[in-house]
Amino acid sequence: MGTPSSGSGFKTFTAAIAALFGLILLIGGIYLAVLGGSWYYIIAGLLFIATAVLLQKLKSSALIVYAALVLGTVVWGLWEVGSDFFALAPRLDILGVFGLWLLIPAVTRGFDHSKGAKIALTGALAITIAVMIYSVFNDPQEIRGELSTKQPAVSQPIPGVADEDWPAYGRTQSGLRYSPLKQINSDNVKNLEVAWEYHTGEFKTENDSGETTNQVTPIKVGDNMYICTTHQKLTALDPVTGKAKWTFDPKLKADNTYQHLTCRGVSYYDANNTAGFEASLAAKRTASAECPQKVILPVNDGRLVAVNPHTGKPCSDFGHSGEVDLQKDMPFPYPGGYIPTSPPVVTGTTIIIGGSTTDNYSTEEPSGVIRGYDVNTGELLWVFDTGAEDPNAIPAPGQKFVHNSPNAWAPLAYDAKLDIVYVPTGVGTPDIWGGNRTELDERYANSMLALNATTGKLIWNFQTTHHDLWDMDVPSQPTLADIKDKSGNMVPAIYVLTKTGNAFVLDRRTGKAVVPITERPVPQTVKRGPQTKGERYSSTQPFSDFDMAPKDKLTDKQMWGATMFDQMICRVSFKKLNYDGIYTPPSENGTLVFPGNLGVFEWGGMSVNPDRQIAVMNPIGLPFVSRLIPEDPNRPKTAKGAGTEAGVQPMYGVPYGVEISAFLSPFGLPCKQPAWGYVAGVDLNTHETAWKRRIGTIRDSMPGIPLPPFKMGVPMLGGSISTAGNVMFIGATQDNYIRAINVTNGDELWKGRLPAGGQATPMTYEANGKQYVVIMAGGHGSFGTKMGDSIVAYALPDKK
Repeated sequence: MGTPSSGSGFKTFTAAIAALFGLILLIGGIYLAVLGGSWYYIIAGLLFIATAVLLQKLKSSALIVYAALVLGTVVWGLWEVGSDFFALAPRLDILGVFGLWLLIPAVTRGFDHSKGAKIALTGALAITIAVMIYSVFNDPQEIRGELSTKQPAVSQPIPGVADEDWPAYGRTQSGLRYSPLKQINSDNVKNLEVAWEYHTGEFKTENDSGETTNQVTPIKVGDNMYICTTHQKLTALDPVTGKAKWTFDPKLKADNTYQHLTCRGVSYYDANNTAGFEASLAAKRTASAECPQKVILPVNDGRLVAVNPHTGKPCSDFGHSGEVDLQKDMPFPYPGGYIPTSPPVVTGTTIIIGGSTTDNYSTEEPSGVIRGYDVNTGELLWVFDTGAEDPNAIPAPGQKFVHNSPNAWAPLAYDAKLDIVYVPTGVGTPDIWGGNRTELDERYANSMLALNATTGKLIWNFQTTHHDLWDMDVPSQPTLADIKDKSGNMVPAIYVLTKTGNAFVLDRRTGKAVVPITERPVPQTVKRGPQTKGERYSSTQPFSDFDMAPKDKLTDKQMWGATMFDQMICRVSFKKLNYDGIYTPPSENGTLVFPGNLGVFEWGGMSVNPDRQIAVMNPIGLPFVSRLIPEDPNRPKTAKGAGTEAGVQPMYGVPYGVEISAFLSPFGLPCKQPAWGYVAGVDLNTHETAWKRRIGTIRDSMPGIPLPPFKMGVPMLGGSISTAGNVMFIGATQDNYIRAINVTNGDELWKGRLPAGGQATPMTYEANGKQYVVIMAGGHGSFGTKMGDSIVAYALPDKK
């Protein structure tokens, strides 16, 4: 063939590349067309081959044919995805580079009448470049409006919560994640700098779970900040300097069979601060003499510990030497089978806690029971076992809670005036096949439960997904906010965010819909491969008019890749999967799950500014694939626990195991085009999205590759907060940054480089007259971000 450095050899080499590209596109395109997909790749393959033949014959018409391919692809791309830069890029990148190659003299030398052909190809490439430049500034996925309401001069006071403090996971137990502080504001936030950094000294070890994470949101009360580490060490920090005052080590007993290893936060109780307890104080018991204040620490091996916030010593009159055994009366107990990962709700009398159970391991798992304990003594006051005929029945001696009952792993919320605790539940495991579930098993699954916080009695419940086969837990702390209804009346509402993207808005007194909810038909059959043995499907599912999921179901137009070749492969893969929109049944063939297992909303929830009647949030969208694997009766059982939520999961006791994975291209990139993550601002008077912007880059997802820092919109784990200073703070993204966003219009105002992944929700407080913003930068083991041990605090520089 000669070498590419010689004239004829260069042309032959170029023609061979064109022919190779053409054959790949032609073969793949035919396969895709047979599956019912686009015919573009057949046409592109033929034009590549025609270009190759004409190149070999030294015909300048090769450039004209190729120019037609480029222009046709531009038109086709705009028709399919509009002016979306990242969606157009894989359609045009290879074409553009190869088109420039065709214009070099070593290729065109010796062509007949080449001037016109060169002009044609140059013009086509110029149009392509112009379209790409236009698309950078005209993103069809973004909404660039503004929230019209203004911040009032004086914020509404919250009883029992000092403006300068952040005394609960969501700042309040109503889950607002909003601070009235405004020293840091949208004008000066660009000047933020690191004020202090604290290192916990903890890192993921070989003996830890794959799902080892650092998700803590610190709390700050008075002169102390409290954090829990991955291994649940509790530390009190000086909020001004970040220096440790004391550390309590519960001696966590963990190993790598745990499905999760994390602590999202701790809770605080102060018997002398009655403003935040209200109705529950009607039954107030004698305060603990030893610990009238206490920090409540959940421990992943199934314990609840009360610690003196001033000394770091366990409250010896709480439970047994300061701790309660959450494994008591559990069916099928084993280390890591039941894990409390979220901070409990604390009322004037009661500590209320749920926990996580192992997903998709077996039909012999612990219970997902929710329990209320005396805040002073640790005595069990009430239970709500979601799988029991009488959910409030405390097991008699020798009896156990109901195994595999739906659990409540996300943080709970509390309305002190109503004395109601709001409990988000998931599905009873195994998650992805439910043919054996009874009506009783599913009565309180995937629901929002409103329980009397003093007695545990059910007040109302609302189910967000019926007969869940997709792991569509209610994943985040609900948010309680008073909003105006259509008649202009103030309604005490609860916002229930779900993995499906539906945000159900209910009257928190009654559970009645404030924003309309409709039951809609959903897919009922498996269209590819065998029908699933023994399964049934809900004919309808509830949908809210306030919905942050994509409005239309995916098509192969939205498939993506680094180049046109892996994009074509993703389109083929998409067409081979079962997919008929949200709630497509799982299958042996493989089902596309979108919204995926991470959901549109995860445990980060949303932030509500009640003074402006607005909310900010960070929805995501990443498809997953679930594939049912028929049970092999001879398979040996693995060690207890799965250690992960991805990959092959056994589901012992039902006819199938399941393989769950993100829907990725051969290069490891998501097969769905970006964005995969946004920030958004919503007017709570209308529940319309005023603005929506992509957030995050892939800078830290592909280390060593010098990629430009394009704002692509990446997946996230973690939540946001907002302030009266018109600033939204968020980490969460796969790149290692904390960002400040303008609440009014979504503009990025500032970002701070973190030493590790920021898969945690930040918080803010004031100390000695200075406002600080704090985030845990510790990474996430299964999310793939850099692991670390840093708590980082930011503040404005001191005035000189």
